Amino acid sequence: MTIRGAVVIGTGLIGTSVALALRGHDVQVWLTDTNEASLKLAVSLGAGDPLPPLVEHSRPSQTRMFHDPVDLAVIAVPPAAVAGILAGAQARQLARVYTDVASVKGLPTEQARTAGCDMTSFVPGHPLAGRERHGPAAARADLFLGRTWALCPSDVTSPRATETVMELIRLCGGDPVTTDPDTHDQWVALISHAPHVVAAAMAARLEHAPPDALALAGQGLRDTTRIAAGDPTLWKQILAANATPVSRVLAEVAADLAEVARALAADPGTAGKLLERGRAGVTRIPGKHGEVPRPLAVVQVVIRDQPGELARLFNAAGDAGVNIEDIRIEHSPGLPVGVAELSVRPAEVPALVAAMESGGWHARG
Repeated sequence: MTIRGAVVIGTGLIGTSVALALRGHDVQVWLTDTNEASLKLAVSLGAGDPLPPLVEHSRPSQTRMFHDPVDLAVIAVPPAAVAGILAGAQARQLARVYTDVASVKGLPTEQARTAGCDMTSFVPGHPLAGRERHGPAAARADLFLGRTWALCPSDVTSPRATETVMELIRLCGGDPVTTDPDTHDQWVALISHAPHVVAAAMAARLEHAPPDALALAGQGLRDTTRIAAGDPTLWKQILAANATPVSRVLAEVAADLAEVARALAADPGTAGKLLERGRAGVTRIPGKHGEVPRPLAVVQVVIRDQPGELARLFNAAGDAGVNIEDIRIEHSPGLPVGVAELSVRPAEVPALVAAMESGGWHARG
């Protein structure tokens, strides 16, 4: 392991999660943030120590840290702020290698070049992981386990810099994918940024919905709108930084929705084309480990809302030799029970149903 010391600039969800993951491998981590409350909370969570103040050397033109440069600096700030932070950190010789975690790559990279940053030591990056919650309190050391982490090294990026950031990804448990900034931004517009806007648009319809209507809400609505709970301030910056690719995707989605609206008004029987295309699109989303999705069957199990119930359920499935591929929980409004929907291979359904029934649960495959 070559990363022994790192500085994380920005102690939000992603920055603090990176710091926690590195601390889990005994990396010395220093933290800095303009938000003192966020910094103190991240420190209290064990993510690292506050970065000591910089000191002036005898030569006025040379401002350095309190010790030699660390192995890596991770810039965890919004896209438009990356270049300025990078330029300042490099001027102070903060680290030997620099990376960022912004969800847009074109704007920060171009701004860094314009600002005269040393591009040989900078590896733009983006871990495709997150939560609808934000801030250091939502951080988790395992946030990046099995998640794709995009890297966008340039033609002048040094092999050593790329190798160092690859090591960061391995320590965090991520899966590196190398691409270029423009391609990255087009991809994330389709698979992340536009979906957030679509979820927000649907959630906005609920702002003045009658309470009785919301009382009928099931898991489908929650799944559709969950990501709309993300930090609006951050998302405004993300969308502004990737405006053109996102606007293209949204225009195509809007055209599809407009076509369905016209069909429903004129001839409802012709409105199913988008549904069929949507179903076909879902089947193309990779399964776990990036594999082609396998057909799964769902076993529904009625569970009590009490501590240890899910652990007992998983143990029973494990004892039966059944691997649960996925799970979702449908809560029953006003009742002390819910329904756990367990996705398994079709051949394992009989064994799982029998195990659930033996454990005292009502199950249906």
